[in-house]
Amino acid sequence: MNSQVKNGVGYALVFALVVAGIASLWYVRAYSRATEPASFRSFSVSADGKAIVIPDIAAFTFEVITEGGKNLADSQTTNTKKTNDAIAFVKSKGVEAKDIKTQNYNVEPRYQYFNCSASAPVYYGGSGAVIPPPSSCPPPEIVGYTVRQIVSVKVRDFAAVGDILSGVVSNGANSVSQLSFTVDDPTAVENEARAQALEKAKAKAKAMADAGDFKLGRLLNISEGGADPYYYDKRSYAVEGYGMGGDAVPAVPSPTVEAGSQEFQITMMLTYEIR
Repeated sequence: MNSQVKNGVGYALVFALVVAGIASLWYVRAYSRATEPASFRSFSVSADGKAIVIPDIAAFTFEVITEGGKNLADSQTTNTKKTNDAIAFVKSKGVEAKDIKTQNYNVEPRYQYFNCSASAPVYYGGSGAVIPPPSSCPPPEIVGYTVRQIVSVKVRDFAAVGDILSGVVSNGANSVSQLSFTVDDPTAVENEARAQALEKAKAKAKAMADAGDFKLGRLLNISEGGADPYYYDKRSYAVEGYGMGGDAVPAVPSPTVEAGSQEFQITMMLTYEIR
């Protein structure tokens, strides 16, 4: 009986020591993993996602420039009338008020400067010092004012773009510029590019883990980098008016414009734990 008790106690002690050893190893390993810098047991991958879409709006700006005399009110009145005429023409082509925006309104004086130093005589005093002549040069004088308005326009009906570009100059604008084609709400196409980038990054991480004979752990970090949309077949168009005073511009044929396509690209970077 005593020998059986002794054997039982011995087995119990051995079992307890084995359990304690396993627990100690687990604790040491867990502590080591917790205190080890994440950079020593993690890796990062990145991938690009691309989505191509056809633009749904054409955007451009037109400018009305009026160079008048000293009566600023007259210049402002003239500029406002011509700008309103140009806006009314754009609206007559089906463009809504929400798609027309005044970007800038600027008034600048124009000066006349007098160069009095070139022909001024030089007088020498008794000591040989240079004595400037009596000052008679008038200060700069305002001879007029230049009034500028810049208006941005979004056109959703591409069939009307050519007529609007050519007609806005005939209706008061001095110049048309910055024509571009884009997507009014890029959320859907950006999500498509983002999802593609994520799938590619995940597949890349798995392939690296298989090649390196390790397992993927937790996803430690995810970040996104975007790029400006890239345009294919982007067309540019500009028209200059006849004079800053707003001289009438003869009717010209409407240009043919093509929207082309637009590519959105998003880069996703994933950081995984190594197991």
